[in-house]
Amino acid sequence: MKTVYLAGPITGLTFDGCTGWRDYAIKRLAERGVQGLSPMRAKEYLRQLESISGTGKEYQHLGVFATPRGVMTRDFWDCTRCDIVLVNFLGAKAVSAGTVMEIAWAYQRRTPIICAIEKTGNPHDHMMIQEALGFSVETLDEAINVALAMFAVGEGKHL
Repeated sequence: MKTVYLAGPITGLTFDGCTGWRDYAIKRLAERGVQGLSPMRAKEYLRQLESISGTGKEYQHLGVFATPRGVMTRDFWDCTRCDIVLVNFLGAKAVSAGTVMEIAWAYQRRTPIICAIEKTGNPHDHMMIQEALGFSVETLDEAINVALAMFAVGEGKHL
């Protein structure tokens, strides 16, 4: 089965704040037989937090996937085994260090990277990130459509 890793900011967000768009993308991809991989899967225990930190110190006792090593191990595995990385930077308030690492892992493996990002004003508007991206679009739906078209399972009529 074709897979798309769903990268994007998590630090500073609530559980729902970082899973809403991912759940939507997973559903859209599944309609065409493509599996979406969320870094938030099997992490329902983070729902109790007001904000997810980038260090994990205050919640790493909650499960193996909440530890720094657990996060790094699974996210690296997902990014290096998937067919496409879909990044959602829309509305980002600060640079997401974890997502930048995921982009670098994918770029090193020549995995196509599709990014939903504003034309201007996003904190990720950096020359190295821009050069790593295979496709930059302005909406999440466009990014999903590009991923589906890459697999030749999308309609592609608006690409």
